[in-house]
Amino acid sequence: MEKVIAVVVTYNRQALLSECIDALRKQTRPLDAILIVNNGSTDTTAGWLQLQKDVFFINQQNVGSSGGFSKGINWAYENGYSWIWCMDDDGYPKEDALENLLAADNGNLRLMNCAVIDKENKSSFVWNTKNYKSIEEVKENIIEGIGHPFNGTMLHRRIIERVGVPQARFFLWGDETEYYYRIVKRNNIPVCTVANSIHYHPATAFSIKQDWEYKTGWKMYYYVRNRFYIHKVKFNNKALALLHYSCFLLAFAGIVLLYQKTDKLKKLSFILWPVADAFGSNFEATPPVILSRLQSRSSFPVTHILNAYVKNIRALLQAPFTSVRTRRAANA
Repeated sequence: MEKVIAVVVTYNRQALLSECIDALRKQTRPLDAILIVNNGSTDTTAGWLQLQKDVFFINQQNVGSSGGFSKGINWAYENGYSWIWCMDDDGYPKEDALENLLAADNGNLRLMNCAVIDKENKSSFVWNTKNYKSIEEVKENIIEGIGHPFNGTMLHRRIIERVGVPQARFFLWGDETEYYYRIVKRNNIPVCTVANSIHYHPATAFSIKQDWEYKTGWKMYYYVRNRFYIHKVKFNNKALALLHYSCFLLAFAGIVLLYQKTDKLKKLSFILWPVADAFGSNFEATPPVILSRLQSRSSFPVTHILNAYVKNIRALLQAPFTSVRTRRAANA
């Protein structure tokens, strides 16, 4: 019998984590193991974990959701688990979610996901799921072609063997999307949502149109930087990825000008930093570094991003000739 482990990533939400673990313990198909990846929580999480005798846990510095899931999925794989059930600490599965998820397995390799439902009204989908707004509208049990990692996402170890683990270096925002596209687009593994396997999650309230506080908006750095790598995996073509990323940046700048009420010029200037780091494959910025820069008055020279952009264009133009030279050298 194949073993199933739940992998939960947490940071400073011990009460929500307790709710999630309680729901995992009550599954009608018992889990073989539960693994908690604690990203350097400063609340009561570490002490609470010490008291839990039926869970494995990893305490590490805060490396974001990307570092947490990368570590947890790799640990589960290295320890021989066949199925790896991934989720954040702020959601929890219905008691028969795991049983119904495993029952939907048809023996073919595919990425399966729970139906992610608003934990307050227990009816509406949190994110767009085909054309359905509520779970009551769904007629079929398998909704093909869509899933929402990492919210009740089920990975078989064969996916890790073929695709690897999430990008640990992303820190935050987009790590799940990049991994999703790497599985579905680059490796052509089908994806589906299992309608009778319910995972409850808070409704998402964030919108980039909402005015954010400039001096504390460090998450925007990762939102802008990581989008480039999402496009690279989604389109699997550097030129197309660069085109779509450029369109994203224009749209993002337009949203700042139209919808932001405060610090518009500062926000536009700040965007140049993550863009340059995206083009330069620089993943060194941490939240404290970003906050420090936001709270200082230093601006980012436009020449940096222009130079990085030109380098990317030059690399794209030279790529066909470089590959030809490489093939000739290999055949020599």
